Amino acid sequence: MKTLKTIFSVFLIFISGCETSSQFSDELPVRELSRTEKQIVSSSDNFAFKLFKEIADEESDKNVFISPLSISMALGMTLNGAEGSTYEAMRNTLSLSGITQQEINESYPSLIQLLTKMDSKVIMQIANSTWYRNTFPVKESFIEINKKYFNATINPMNFGDPATVNIINNWVKEATNGKIDKIVERIDPATIMFLINAIYFKGTWQYQFDKNKTKDDFFTKQSGEKIPCKMMNIETDFYVSSNDTFTMLDLPYGKGNFSMSILLPARDKTLKDVITVLNDALWNNSIKTMSMVKKELFMPKFKLEYKIKLNETLKALGMEIAFDPYNANFKKIYDGFGNVYISDVDHKTFVEVNEEGTEAAAVTSVTVGVTSVSDNVIRLDRPFIFVIREKNSNCILFIGKLEDPS
Repeated sequence: MKTLKTIFSVFLIFISGCETSSQFSDELPVRELSRTEKQIVSSSDNFAFKLFKEIADEESDKNVFISPLSISMALGMTLNGAEGSTYEAMRNTLSLSGITQQEINESYPSLIQLLTKMDSKVIMQIANSTWYRNTFPVKESFIEINKKYFNATINPMNFGDPATVNIINNWVKEATNGKIDKIVERIDPATIMFLINAIYFKGTWQYQFDKNKTKDDFFTKQSGEKIPCKMMNIETDFYVSSNDTFTMLDLPYGKGNFSMSILLPARDKTLKDVITVLNDALWNNSIKTMSMVKKELFMPKFKLEYKIKLNETLKALGMEIAFDPYNANFKKIYDGFGNVYISDVDHKTFVEVNEEGTEAAAVTSVTVGVTSVSDNVIRLDRPFIFVIREKNSNCILFIGKLEDPS
């Protein structure tokens, strides 16, 4: 029996740069999240830390940059097609236990609106799409649910036409403002569907670095090797908190609704020590205990591209059955001859940090190393973690570690 397969691809772009004009005229006022929205964000952040730990462990000496929000949103669309043990495995992996499918679906539209309309000085765009073989009888209910709750564009296509690959990739390129130009290399004859999420972010630092103060410097890798870098410098008031394992420092974008949170290991700790203890509770406590302190910050400019196939990572987190060609249950997508399963989950990211702001794609896990010269100086000249988040909801958009800024 020939087995049918469906591929779910994940994309996210995070961009930030100089933006002087308002992107949105219909900016929404800051509001309290509903109970279910808070649960969804908490689940998303919990999934972010689980995913980041797994990937960081797999790629211990490499730069990592991922978007948990993008990945969870693409898998959230896919979840609507799952049943039985496949559904439970996916829901548990995404840390969504205790929330009904209806609550999950209903929270996404309001969360998307909140994130994209929060700050008129920050561009935040989220796009979803479904692409399926036009000769394949996909259940209409699956299509309509993702169209309604994820605002997904629906595209029945001729998968046998070579031009289809270009059409899909052009959508990705447009949705990421040209930062990611390809996600699909070819379409396998057995492939029936792609579910794609794209996130684009562009913002400027609230306190921009002076380009004239950027100097040649060195960044010390975990191996002890020193590599040259361009080190930015600024002295201002930052929100900072510390514990026995790391110091957290917040760099706001735009009006302050979005920020990059830097996690610098304590002098006697390593990046791995930070990653080991990092969880939702410690994260929230570190944010709550922040206070305004004047600091001189030295931070390297860096630019990196990252891509990863998440199949094995998601299997390790409990989603193995969803990738099983014979035992996966996606009968809410198709219930006929053959069996539908997830073939691949692909993720691509891009990030650039400079004096004006941050430009990035997908999810990033960055290891940041800092050697403090004095109590008032923070030097990110060794591996560190950085997280890009929306502060009202505390939703993690990106998380990464920087091992090498060159």
